Amino acid sequence: MKEVYWNKMVPELTVTDFMASLNFYTSVLGFSVMIRRAEPHFAYICLGEAQLMLEEHHPNGWNIANLVRPLGCGVNFQIEVDNIEKIVKRVIENGITLYRDLNDNYYHIGEKNVCQREFLVQDPDGYLLRFSQYIE
Repeated sequence: MKEVYWNKMVPELTVTDFMASLNFYTSVLGFSVMIRRAEPHFAYICLGEAQLMLEEHHPNGWNIANLVRPLGCGVNFQIEVDNIEKIVKRVIENGITLYRDLNDNYYHIGEKNVCQREFLVQDPDGYLLRFSQYIE
């Protein structure tokens, strides 16, 4: 049996419709559920080594202000994957509009330029997800 690895930093996203968000992350994007609770609705999910937590908005949550859509303004979550074409295909097949199309971007790191194939999509609450695959 494979040992469960827990990342040292895991974003927890407050969501407005837990079932819609859980369906988006699992059925559309391919995340797996590691932990799930009902009161309040919560899921700890993973895709490869990427991990997120989803919690439905409730009065006792970690909320510091009123939620205004799109949620998460000013942040995007980069999720590194091994097969980006598989994920973008699933997103498109589910009729979800991409925020940014699949594209190869080059970044200067140290003494060289590296290529990262990436696309961006918003989840049901507007959180911005940037899927990326490093290209040799």
